[in-house]
Amino acid sequence: MRLHRSYLGEMIEALPSAPPAPKMILVERFTLCLLISAAFPAFAETLLLSGATVHTVSGPTLAPGQVLVRDGKIIAVDKAIQAKADKIEKLDGLHLYPGLIAASTSLGLVEIDAIRATRDATEVGEYTPDVESWVAVNPDSELIPVARANGITHFLPVPGGGIVPGQSGLLVADGWTTEDMTVRKPVALHVFWPAMELDTTPKSEFKDKSKWKSLEDQAKERREKIRALHDFFEDARAYAKARDAGGKSRLSAQDPVPAWEAMLPYVRHDLPVMVHADDVRQIKSAIQWAATNSYRIILAGARDAWKVADLLATNKIPVIFERIYNQANDLSATPARDTYRYDVYFAAPETLHQAGVKVIFSVGLGGEPASVTRNLPYFAAQAVAFGLPEDEALKGITLFPAEILGVADQLGSIEAGKEATLFAADGNLLDIRSNVKRMWIAGREVSLESRHTRLYQKYKARPRMK
Repeated sequence: MRLHRSYLGEMIEALPSAPPAPKMILVERFTLCLLISAAFPAFAETLLLSGATVHTVSGPTLAPGQVLVRDGKIIAVDKAIQAKADKIEKLDGLHLYPGLIAASTSLGLVEIDAIRATRDATEVGEYTPDVESWVAVNPDSELIPVARANGITHFLPVPGGGIVPGQSGLLVADGWTTEDMTVRKPVALHVFWPAMELDTTPKSEFKDKSKWKSLEDQAKERREKIRALHDFFEDARAYAKARDAGGKSRLSAQDPVPAWEAMLPYVRHDLPVMVHADDVRQIKSAIQWAATNSYRIILAGARDAWKVADLLATNKIPVIFERIYNQANDLSATPARDTYRYDVYFAAPETLHQAGVKVIFSVGLGGEPASVTRNLPYFAAQAVAFGLPEDEALKGITLFPAEILGVADQLGSIEAGKEATLFAADGNLLDIRSNVKRMWIAGREVSLESRHTRLYQKYKARPRMK
C-alpha cells in the first residue's frame, strides 16, 4: 500500500487541535494502522459475473456463461459455476470480452498534436536505446479514459525521433502515476528502418533545387544508413560479449554505458526488436538482417507486408498492421500506389492470415492516431468485412498482442489463472453500434467516465431557448 507523503501531511494537519503529545500519539496510531493494513490486506471478495455471452478468445464462446473472480484473478470460466460468491453481477444480454491491447501507439505521449508542449513522443538523436517511453506517458491524459471507455485496458507507447529511438513498456489504462500504470518494462526495442525508396524527380522540377540529390547519391546515402544501423548493433553485441566474458570488472576503466546497457536484452535475444517499416524493400531488408543475426523481431506498420506474406510466415514474424484506413500522415483512404486496388489494405490482414502470419491491429503512431485510439475495434472489424475470420480479428486486438509483448500468461483472453481484466458491452464488439457498459481491471471495476461523457452531460443539460 502506498500513500503520498503530502497527502499524509494534509491528513495530519486536519487533525483537531490538541496538545503536542496526544496529537503525536494520534499520528503514530494512524501510521501503525497503515502498516497493518499493508501487511494484512482485506479479505479477498469473490465476484461472479453471470448471464453474459463470454467471449473467451482462446476457447469457445459461452452463451451464456459465468466467470468467477477472486483477488483480481479469474478462478473459473464455465457455463455454470457451482462455487459460492460474495457478490454476483448479473450481466444478462451483455457480451463479456478480455481487455483490448493497443500495441504500437502514441497514446499517453501526445495530447494535442498542434501544441508542442503536449507532445513528448520523440527524442533528439538517431540512436538513443536507453530512452524509456513509459516514463514520458502523461497519466492525466484525457485521451486515456476515452480509449478505456471503448474497451482498451492496456497500451504500448512507442518512442520516435530516430533510427533507434528507445524502448517501450506496457501500461494499463488506469492509475495515478506512470509507476502505477506500468505493467511490464521494458517490452521491446524500437527500430525505424531507414527509407529505401529513391526520388526520381528531375532537378528541373524540384521545388528546392539545393536539396536535390542524384539517384547515385541517394543510393549511397541509403547504404550508409543501413550500414550505420548494422554497425550499431554489432557494437552492442561486442559490448555484451565483453560483459559476458568478464562482467563489470572488464569495464573498470569506465562506467557502464547506458546506451549499451539498454541494448543487452536485445542482442542477447531475450526481448524482441520492433521494426517499423512500410515499404516492401524495407521489410525484406529487415527480415534478412534479423535472420542473419538471429534477432527476434516484430514488424510494425507493415503496409506492404501482404506482398511478402510467405516470407514473413516462414520466418515466424508477427505483424502489427497499422492504419488499415489510411496512409501515414494522410487522412485519405487512397492506397500508396495508383496500381493498387482500393481495398488493398482492407484485404491485407486476410492475405497475411492465409499465409500463416499472426496479425495484430494498430491505429498507428502520431497525434491524430493517438486521439482515435478508441477506434481500435473498428480497424479489426474492417478486416473482417474483407475476409478475415471474426475470431482472428478479435485475437488481433487481445490475445495476439499479449503474446508478442510477453504477457499472454496474464492478459489477452478469459481463462482461469489470468488477470480479471475484462469488460461488458451491449453488443458485438466489432459492431460500431455497440457500447461498453462496464469494465474491470485486475478484478476492480473502473469508471468509464471520460471527457466525452462529461461534455455530453454538460451540453445535454444546457439551457434551451423558449
